[in-house]
Amino acid sequence: MRWNTLATAATLAAVTMAGLVAPAANAAEPAVLVPAADREIRFTEDGTTAYGTLHVPAHRAGHRLPAALLLPGSGPTDRNGDEPPALTPGTLAAVAETLGEDGVMTLRFDKYFTGRTGAGAYQGDPGRLDLAAFTRQAAAAYTTLRDQPEADPHAMLVVGHSEGGMQAVLVARTVRPAPAGLALLAPQDERLLDVLTAQLDGQLDQAVAAGQVTEEAARANKAALAAAVADFRAGRPVDTGALLPSLAELLNALFGPNNARFVRSDDAVYPPDAARAIRPGTRVTVTCGTADTNVPCATTPPLLAALARAHTSGPGLRTLDGVDHFLHPAGTSVNEHALAPAAVAVLHEFARSWSVCDSHPDRSAANTTRCSGSYGTTPAT
Repeated sequence: MRWNTLATAATLAAVTMAGLVAPAANAAEPAVLVPAADREIRFTEDGTTAYGTLHVPAHRAGHRLPAALLLPGSGPTDRNGDEPPALTPGTLAAVAETLGEDGVMTLRFDKYFTGRTGAGAYQGDPGRLDLAAFTRQAAAAYTTLRDQPEADPHAMLVVGHSEGGMQAVLVARTVRPAPAGLALLAPQDERLLDVLTAQLDGQLDQAVAAGQVTEEAARANKAALAAAVADFRAGRPVDTGALLPSLAELLNALFGPNNARFVRSDDAVYPPDAARAIRPGTRVTVTCGTADTNVPCATTPPLLAALARAHTSGPGLRTLDGVDHFLHPAGTSVNEHALAPAAVAVLHEFARSWSVCDSHPDRSAANTTRCSGSYGTTPAT
């Protein structure tokens, strides 16, 4: 890894006039500006090497930057927030770019069974994976980010999207130093199978509205879905025979040997309960989009109440009018690689809490040069 150090030089001018010598004058050279760059990062956890992208924004040499770990949503979602080839919204890549505009460096990585990381130690036996394995992997990524030479350990952040929002809360409880801030973007705020049930019930209602199924069939499938979830939670055999083929296929996959352990471990976590253990004073942003059908705004109050009881600080909830689950304006193609302006504004608001050194808690003598101005691209004058 290469980085520059802030170089200073003293110049000595001697002027002799009438037998007198002028005193020496010191003039510091202009601060060196390090251009923005990406570099490939690797780290190992549980016998598997994970790969990611570290984005370091332009900054003055020698400055420590606020550093954010980015966590993706559920399923095989890679470092960019994509599930190629069909789903490629580039959510995390866009978040990294946006935060970089405020001088926040970011690390995003390919979790298990995605991108360059792949299956690793779980090759041939994906059924061994549970939520805790993903949390350990994310915590190892956090430590890797913390140890980068440009990272400010006093301004460590975690930004999670969808299931990554819940994962951000779990990571925050285990890593050291604890994050100074969390951005929970359309976060999973209920138990996994409650989220799934609500989503599938909503899809059945849409199918009725479109004339694809009858109201009676929708009611029967909702009842069969609720029974299947109850049986799975109770450890009983799950019968999907009464469900529509598409729903039966989905549940058979989720409750089958490759995914059952993960689903059960994720479903055991109630995000508001986890949020109560966040360190007091942690600055937290939570978003919900009014066009988000995956994690609707109506489900956020318990999570917000738990964050309040944990004595976290604001800004708290930011409601994004007309924004969908992938942080796009409603109606935008799911694979559009651009965040809604409202989402961009919230990310800037979050980042700027750490982008001015004067508000930073570390004012030690070793950091006086870093705190002579902003973290961003403008050299000191």
